[in-house]
Amino acid sequence: QVQLVESGGGLVQPGGSLRLSCAVSGITLDYRAVAWFRQAPGKEREGVSCSSGSALSTDAGDSVKGRFTISRDNAKNTVYLQMNDLQAEDTAVYYCSIGYSWGCQFRPSRYQFWGQGTQVTVSS
Repeated sequence: QVQLVESGGGLVQPGGSLRLSCAVSGITLDYRAVAWFRQAPGKEREGVSCSSGSALSTDAGDSVKGRFTISRDNAKNTVYLQMNDLQAEDTAVYYCSIGYSWGCQFRPSRYQFWGQGTQVTVSS
């Protein structure tokens, strides 16, 4: 059984940082894209950052470029999202996901497994 468990969310002030973790079990990350998505109330799920199966290629959504960084440790089967300079508009539930295949992209339908999400709230 494949499980993805996110952690590291919470309440942070504007300008602050958080590091999300996604512990994966039941499947190896090798050769599969991994990604972080987020969903705010009343909005569609949005791709935040992704990493290709080789981890040589990454991409980030326009709204987080330069602030968020995805990384992965295939040996530990764990995916991370470092979030810096957080702003109120970053408030959302953040989801970790594993793709059907190698390529990094932001279409949710291309991702096979999903975690339950972790809440990130940016507020003073």
